[in-house]
Amino acid sequence: MSDQGEDFAAMFEASVQAKRLDQGEFVEGRIVSIGPEVALVDVGRKGEAVMAIAELKNADGEIEVKLGDLVQAMVVSTSGGLTLSRRLGGSAASDQQFEVAFQGGLPVEGKVERQIKGGYEVRLGRRRAFCPISQIDLRGADAAVHEGHVYQFRIIEYKEGGENIVVSRRALLEEEQRANAAKIRDRIVTGAVITGRVTSVREFGAFIDLGAGVQGLLHVSEMAWSRVSNPAEIVKPGEEITVKVLRVDEGKQKISLGLKQLSADPWSRVAETYKVGQRLPGRITRVAQFGAFVELEPGVEGLAHASTFEPTGRSGGWMGEVTAGMTGTFEILSIDLEQKRIGVALVPEGSAGTEGAAGARPDIVVGARLTGKVERHENFGVFVFLAPGRTGVIPLSETGIPKEGDVRRALPVGADVEVIVQEVDPAGRRIRLSAKAVAEAREADEVREWTEQNAAPADEGSGTLADKLRSAFKSLGK
Repeated sequence: MSDQGEDFAAMFEASVQAKRLDQGEFVEGRIVSIGPEVALVDVGRKGEAVMAIAELKNADGEIEVKLGDLVQAMVVSTSGGLTLSRRLGGSAASDQQFEVAFQGGLPVEGKVERQIKGGYEVRLGRRRAFCPISQIDLRGADAAVHEGHVYQFRIIEYKEGGENIVVSRRALLEEEQRANAAKIRDRIVTGAVITGRVTSVREFGAFIDLGAGVQGLLHVSEMAWSRVSNPAEIVKPGEEITVKVLRVDEGKQKISLGLKQLSADPWSRVAETYKVGQRLPGRITRVAQFGAFVELEPGVEGLAHASTFEPTGRSGGWMGEVTAGMTGTFEILSIDLEQKRIGVALVPEGSAGTEGAAGARPDIVVGARLTGKVERHENFGVFVFLAPGRTGVIPLSETGIPKEGDVRRALPVGADVEVIVQEVDPAGRRIRLSAKAVAEAREADEVREWTEQNAAPADEGSGTLADKLRSAFKSLGK
């Protein structure tokens, strides 16, 4: 059985070697050697076939195959050995070769002779073919620009023995683009810095061509550290820019790009540059119901909360005092580095203190006598604006208004009210005030003043003074 097996193998090998390959046949072989000018291809015969290195290069001049790869090609010559080609061209190409090229998808070389209705007339050797206008290129261009050019085409229709041939150049360009896109995607990874070209600019950002039709989105929020209202002011169509890959979603084939990441984040200097109490120039960028955003420097914004503006007596009345684009002096109230938030307050014109210096704020300590503005009313008391970011509460029992009185009418929103600070928590967030204490203090001052003015000499005795004091208290109580 062993001898019979060996005889069968020998006979099979001899039959393969004896098999003749004719010019125009379509074969598949394996690359066994790559030299400077030619490559050797094993097609199952005793000797290898040869193929020009130019046949194995892409549009960028790079060899696109490696040892061991399978290639499909056509036998273009049997003289002195087999010569293969992956492209069919020349006036000597036969109808049989064109038909084999059609069946195997082999590119053929043709010359665009002239534009005709709906497309172009293309010369393929001794044959004429038709290329629809949509199949001449990947994108629209001046129709006359292709006339006279020699291109590679793929035969997409072959009928009536070659009398009716339809070709496409676009099919080959798309294949080449897909191959190049695969290579480009291999190097598009998160964190990579690459160069691309702006293809279009929209309200939400810009699309960037990274090569071979691979596009990424540069969102408007990633263009600059400062707020960008018009992306067209940052990038222009056709402009070449360098961007950073932020995210790659393979499933959705989406690439997110960033431009601002190539420069330092201004927030990295905030801890050294800004201090609570500091007064600095700023520009209001936009106004919302809850407050106004203030640009302190490009990429660093603060928020002047609605509560930092003096009450006007009207809901949202503070919004009439500020507009986008307005500049002014702002005081730093708070800094949250982790959340990247800065609280600021607009400093009224003419207030004490200069830019860059600490602001002159009232000392809100127990016993301090201050004047504030009524901010709002609640069931338990009256909120009083004392300074930007500092609001206290007068409990109803400390308003000095009888229970049957109308607190809202006596202390309307926006009205000035004099108070005495009764309690302040260590953080300064809870401030208890009293208006009644002001009235009591005022009475005590009046009594003291009257006593000093009407005090009798010492030899008149204390009885007369006591009578006068009783009389004074009675008059105050009326």
